[in-house]
Amino acid sequence: MNFQKKLLGWFKENRRSFPWRENAEPYNVWLSEIILQQTRAAQGLPYYESFISNFPKVEQLAAAKENHILKLWQGLGYYSRARNLHATAKIIKNQYKGRFPTDFQEIKALKGVGDYTASAIASICFNKEQAVVDGNVYRVLSRIFGIDQPIDASIAYKVFKKKAQNLMKGAPPGDFNQAMMEFGALQCIPKNPNCQDCIFKKECVALREEKVNLFPIKVKRVKVKNRYLQYFVLIDESKNTLLEKRVGKGIWQNLYQFPLIETFANQKHYQDDRLESLLVKHQITSDFEIYKWNDQPIFHKLTHQHLEINFWILNLRVGTNLDISMSQIQDYPMPKVLQNFRDKFFIN
Repeated sequence: MNFQKKLLGWFKENRRSFPWRENAEPYNVWLSEIILQQTRAAQGLPYYESFISNFPKVEQLAAAKENHILKLWQGLGYYSRARNLHATAKIIKNQYKGRFPTDFQEIKALKGVGDYTASAIASICFNKEQAVVDGNVYRVLSRIFGIDQPIDASIAYKVFKKKAQNLMKGAPPGDFNQAMMEFGALQCIPKNPNCQDCIFKKECVALREEKVNLFPIKVKRVKVKNRYLQYFVLIDESKNTLLEKRVGKGIWQNLYQFPLIETFANQKHYQDDRLESLLVKHQITSDFEIYKWNDQPIFHKLTHQHLEINFWILNLRVGTNLDISMSQIQDYPMPKVLQNFRDKFFIN
C-alpha cells in the first residue's frame, strides 16, 4: 500500500480552507493549534479570528492584559491554554525578539506547547520531519493498521509517533501532518464512519475484521468527581453586585465568579452558618431577602468533573460596598455556565 501517496492525494481533493493555512506563519499556526486543542475547527475559527483581530502580532498578545485574553477565550474551556498562550507570547517577545524558534526542541520547551503542537509548528512552518500525534492520528493509524496498543497507556504516544514518522518519510512534512489530521476529522470519524467510500477500505484491518468501532483501544476509565456549587448573587439597592476572582490551580483559574459555597450534596435550602461567614468575608452587614433562581440544578459537565449548580439571589435591603454595576459585569471573564446565568439574569 502506498499510504503516503493515497493520503496526500485525498488531502489535495478534500483540503479545507482555514486562515492559518493560507497564512502559515509560526504565530498563526501556533495560535490555531492552541485554540483547536479539545475544540472542533468550526467552533475554534471565530476565536482564532477574534485573537488575530485583537492581536495581529505576537508582541501585541504578549503586551495584553490577562483579563482581556481570558475574556476573548470565554466559552472555549480549558482556560490554562489561554494563560499558557499569554506566557509563551511573552517568552517569544522577550527571549526570541518576537520570532519563533526554529529548533524543534526549543519550540517544544515553550509553555503549553509539548510534542504535538511543536511537531505541527516545526513541520508546517519549518519543513521539519516531525509527525503529529493527536486523537485523529490515533484513530486513523489504529484502524488502518490494526494497532491494538491502548492509547491511554504511557507507551502509546511513542508507538504511534514512531509509526507516523515512518509513514511520513520523504513526504512534505506539513502537508502530511495536516492530511492525517484532516482525514481523521472528515473521513475516519469517531462514530459511524463512511468506510465504503474510504480510500483505505481495501487495506483497513479494522474494516476487514469488523472492528471499526473498537479502535482506538482504551482500557482505563476516567474517574468523574461530582461537585455541588452554590453561587450567591448579591444585589444591592443600586442594582450593583459582587464578583470574586478564582485563585489556585483548580478549574477556571483567574476567572470571575459570584461568591461560592461548595457543598457535599445538592441543597434545597441555603446553610445559615456558611452563608453568614461568606457575608462577613465580604463585609456585608445588610439584611437581605433570599430566593433560589433555578427550580432544578443546572448540570455542567467537564472532562473529570460533573457540576450541579444553583444560583441564590440575595436582595440587600440597605446600601453596601458592592461596586460592580450591571453595565460592568460583562467586562469580567467568566466560565461559560456563569456567563449563561449572567446574560439571562442581568441582561434579559
